[in-house]
Amino acid sequence: MTVSPVVATDVPTTDVKDATDAATASAAVAAEAGGVSISAFDGSRVRVVLMLDVHDGMQQEFLDAYERIRDRVAAVPGHVSDQLCQSLENPAQWLLTSEWESAAPFLAWVNSDEHLDTVEPLQDCVRDTHSLRYSVLRETDGARPAPGEPRSAPRIGGNVVRHALTFTVKPGSETEAARLLSEYVSPDAHVDGSTRLLRTSLFMQGNRIVRAVEVRGDLQRALRHVARQPGVRAVEEALNPHLEQDRDLADPRSARRFFTRAAMPAVHHATALDQDRSATHTERVALLYPVRAGAGGELARLLARRDASAAQAPGSPVLAATVFHRDDLVVRLVDVAGDPEAAPAAVLGLDDSESAAAAERLLDGAAIGVDGSPAEEGTQARLLAALRMTPLTDRRSAGS
Repeated sequence: MTVSPVVATDVPTTDVKDATDAATASAAVAAEAGGVSISAFDGSRVRVVLMLDVHDGMQQEFLDAYERIRDRVAAVPGHVSDQLCQSLENPAQWLLTSEWESAAPFLAWVNSDEHLDTVEPLQDCVRDTHSLRYSVLRETDGARPAPGEPRSAPRIGGNVVRHALTFTVKPGSETEAARLLSEYVSPDAHVDGSTRLLRTSLFMQGNRIVRAVEVRGDLQRALRHVARQPGVRAVEEALNPHLEQDRDLADPRSARRFFTRAAMPAVHHATALDQDRSATHTERVALLYPVRAGAGGELARLLARRDASAAQAPGSPVLAATVFHRDDLVVRLVDVAGDPEAAPAAVLGLDDSESAAAAERLLDGAAIGVDGSPAEEGTQARLLAALRMTPLTDRRSAGS
């Protein structure tokens, strides 16, 4: 079980200052070991830890609300168990832990309207929440069988969290929305001694906007820091009339629903092992894949497998790639060495016959006016041109 944050400013939609990713600047390259650092597809069980701050005197109301919804949560596919705990020292502090068969069903649940509706009874009782998600690496209780397997080895990477938001603006509002999202005043990148805003890359295709952020340290703390900035709030208010989904940032429920629906978690990130190409021109590309109905999860897994392989391939033009996924929305952020058009298959993540054949089944080429097999060079070039989103901003923090 998990509960959405109750404050409207937990996940802002305006750009933050940012620092270079490990694959795109030599300073950060030295800090990353390469390989897969994020994956929701390794099959391991997931433990979710939710820390809650309950309003003073509302402990019984909170417990009663939990009792009313616990059976609904237990029936969610992929849910294994949960525990609700109260602090020994502070009666206002509670801990809710849940276990899931794997990351995929949890992410589908936590980003759904069903989740929002289910946990709504808890919201009036909670002052603040903080959510952490972990994959199970080891466990000592071998007597109790459990679905899924612990991972055999840790993923290696830096202290960088990646997240994306996507939303649509009303047709005809694209130009004004792009201007608003490009011409803001960046907030201070420094959050505190352990958290820093690193990089924001913002793209647009048609009336859909995708913003990918990178944070060193605590993502929620960084996003709250950004949301408190007056300039950021001003841009948000100016953007509101252009959004297809109505929102009121002064109303916690309205903001919570908007940001939950907009969230696109990073489900896979891989960095090339032979990264020392600081003298090479690099370009960041965002690809929005046209997915056939119901095929989003399978396509995200396919791209994740190809990116893991590319990370091991010497001389691959793909220096780093992040797959963001929710429902049938799949966005892939790629840092490319050299001209992306010179290696369309690698940039698309379809550079072998097996992945190209699978992509032909999963992609809706007709929706973007691209016919032909993704295995053919001509089709690859057309696909790359059609899938590439228009960059609006790509900002890094100073000194990175």
